[in-house]
Amino acid sequence: MLPAKRFTDFIDQNNLFGRDSKILAAVSGGMDSVVMAHLLKSAGLNFGIAHCNFQLRGDESLSDQEFCNRLAEKLSVPFHTTNFETLKFVADNKISTQMAARQLRYQWFEQVRQQSGYDYIALAHHQNDAIETILLNLTRGTGIAGMHGILPKNGNLVRPMLFLNREEIEAVVNENKLAYVEDSSNSSVKYARNKIRLEVIPKLKELNPALEQTFENNLAHFRDLELFLEQHIVKLKKELFVYHDDDIHLPLAGINKLEPKRLLLFKLLQEYGFNETTIDDLILALDKQPGKIFETSGFVLLLDRGKLILTKKNSDGQTPVQINTDDHEAKYGAYKLTLLHDDSPLIVKNNAMAASIDAGLLQYPLTLRAWQQGDHFHPLGMKTRKKLSDFFIDQKVPLHQKNAIPVLVNGNGDIIWVGGYRPDDRYKVTGNTKKVTIFELVI
Repeated sequence: MLPAKRFTDFIDQNNLFGRDSKILAAVSGGMDSVVMAHLLKSAGLNFGIAHCNFQLRGDESLSDQEFCNRLAEKLSVPFHTTNFETLKFVADNKISTQMAARQLRYQWFEQVRQQSGYDYIALAHHQNDAIETILLNLTRGTGIAGMHGILPKNGNLVRPMLFLNREEIEAVVNENKLAYVEDSSNSSVKYARNKIRLEVIPKLKELNPALEQTFENNLAHFRDLELFLEQHIVKLKKELFVYHDDDIHLPLAGINKLEPKRLLLFKLLQEYGFNETTIDDLILALDKQPGKIFETSGFVLLLDRGKLILTKKNSDGQTPVQINTDDHEAKYGAYKLTLLHDDSPLIVKNNAMAASIDAGLLQYPLTLRAWQQGDHFHPLGMKTRKKLSDFFIDQKVPLHQKNAIPVLVNGNGDIIWVGGYRPDDRYKVTGNTKKVTIFELVI
């Protein structure tokens, strides 16, 4: 007899899908996925079978594909299959064969799901797979998320076989005389997961014959702990995250009260790509190294005065733009610079986004660029030069915003205007000015 009631009870208890859902069952031909296919049929569910041929085992791979086709015919359900050039994908992407196979099959499953109108993709992972995943994660290093094992439901992926362990699946196959195929690679210990399954778990079961049930109880505890932590992180974000335009400010006073600081700070910043090693460095720098910057591929975290400033990386504005005599506007990052030439010596006042410059002193082409180390100019009202880095400090410009500020440079190398802040005193409009050029920045 098939454990049909336990199967449907597990589906209902975990809210995997409704009885009217259309399910795409991933079937390799092994006993786990074959049992799942028969259970789906016995439950009267609407499903189809999907099989991937990775072309890694020659005739054996082809035989598995044909077996799954016959199984679909026997169960009177649709059959979807594809052949992958797996080894080429491995070489092109410089990844392991296992990683390549995983990427290829999940991408294809989702493609079939969307194109053929399936609601969910059913995978045949069982309790022993969950144990193996946890042990692998522990071996490689993991946080609490790696301790919950394989989730019964993750988006469109469902795992309705997690109520069974391997011995129970074998018993179902034998009792019901179900045909299946054996993947010869499953007996090879060159793969880490196989080594854990074939060598490590048998030793653990000598210590605890009820290993699967013990792990299932542990998994439930870990899932509850993860849910509790995620809810706490949502609450902390509401308390600590202060939004300023596109930036997020986190006050150090609140950060220093976090306990345990390392775990909570990591969870707060994890989604922005910061790893635990960076968090360790950040904690050491708190209250000691203002101005220190931490980066991921997409974000910058600045340890500023009394706060952390999180901002998205923006490459706009890094490429210098040349401005010629007959240009009337120029695009620079998020800004548009407009030029107005006038015969009267107009002076723009009370507008930091515009500057009146003595046109007779301009040497074209001008350049609009980001600031550079060593830059200096004579801020309007001063007769002595000042380093741009010191000027930014005086203006309390956050480090992460400096690179976005447009700096207008004369053909002779002089800075004419620090856009949005101050023109150079040497280029101001005076009583001797004959013509003026008004520069204006628009976001």
